[in-house]
Amino acid sequence: MPAPINARDLTGAQLRYFDFVMAAFVAIILLSNVIGAGKVAQIWLPGVGYWPFGAGILFFPISYVIGDVLTEVYGYARARRVIWAGSIAVLFMAFMSWVVVELPPAPDWGNQAAYETIFGQVPRIVFASLCAFWAGEFVNSYVLAKMKLWTGGKRLWARTIGSTIAGQGVDSLIFYPLAFWGAQGWTNALVLKILVTQWALKVGWEVLLTPVTYLVVGFLKRREGLDVFDEGTDFTPFRARV
Repeated sequence: MPAPINARDLTGAQLRYFDFVMAAFVAIILLSNVIGAGKVAQIWLPGVGYWPFGAGILFFPISYVIGDVLTEVYGYARARRVIWAGSIAVLFMAFMSWVVVELPPAPDWGNQAAYETIFGQVPRIVFASLCAFWAGEFVNSYVLAKMKLWTGGKRLWARTIGSTIAGQGVDSLIFYPLAFWGAQGWTNALVLKILVTQWALKVGWEVLLTPVTYLVVGFLKRREGLDVFDEGTDFTPFRARV
């Protein structure tokens, strides 16, 4: 069994898989923002009919699963460091997209309009996405770390689902009103419908992926040989040092 350890005693420890988990987290965040954030798709629900949902829901919730794994295995401080890395990566992605789209296209290259459609960054959406991601991930990590202390490290399923309910709720409440309230093509009713649908689907994804979370957490704890508890941790989000 992995040895329980206080997060403050983890400083300087050799962590075999932390870098890989961090890379996976940042990759999911970037790809979700590039590929899925702006598209509204629809699904047929028996007895309801077609129901709209944001296409990013298919993969973005994996970031919350990885965020749960980071906090559960490595503690809040290291999860906080990864959240800051993800936030900076998203900010740079937005800047790079803007620069590349604004570069004058060669006269014989006819894909500028399509490129603008796919990679053009609306400042309002970028701002909303960054604020929602930052706040939602920190709420998710904080709730999970606190619940781990309250439960004595038991009931992982309750911690992952509970933290996702809180974190994804904050994420959705910030992102959709900031990004789309009053925007062209978005009625206020559609914004609210997508907001609630996204929150419910993200929590549902977390529930469905709970067995996977158990497998990954168990594997990493055994390989790392530790089980981190955030006793006495400084939970401020405004630092990146561990």
